[in-house]
Amino acid sequence: MSPFAIFGINSSGLSLAVNLVILCLVVIWLALVYWTYADARRRIEDPMLVWCATAASLFPFVGTFVYVIVRPPEYLDDVRERELEMQAAEARLAEAGYHLCPHCDYEVERDFLRCPSCLRKLKDPCLQCGRPLDPTWKVCPYCEAEVPGQTTASRRRRRRSESLESTAAEGAAEPTS
Repeated sequence: MSPFAIFGINSSGLSLAVNLVILCLVVIWLALVYWTYADARRRIEDPMLVWCATAASLFPFVGTFVYVIVRPPEYLDDVRERELEMQAAEARLAEAGYHLCPHCDYEVERDFLRCPSCLRKLKDPCLQCGRPLDPTWKVCPYCEAEVPGQTTASRRRRRRSESLESTAAEGAAEPTS
């Protein structure tokens, strides 16, 4: 008779089978703890949360089952790859000159004066050459005509003060006889 009988089983064959089942359950439990740790490292960025998920999996089988339910759906590498793809797509769109109407999000070209969808005014034409002007421009970059209403008073003052300084400098440079 075996001195060590689990669950009161005295049969050596049955006791061996129960011991093997218990060993398999312990090995599976330890493998699930390791799997939870490895999976949490791939899915969760915060190391404290990784260790909390691993600690929860120490409760046999239940902790890992709860982790599987509440874990993030994506791997961190997949999230980073998707963000890089989005940045690359945005850069390609910016390079291609892809523009949207600020009012209706309809695709418009850079030189459109009005949106073909909502008919709202996008840009003003230059009075001399007729090309579209950005609202922030003070001078047409195509024909160098000044945009009406965009000339500021400080710019005029600067020109006047520069001309006054130059005449004063000329007057001081002239010798008196």
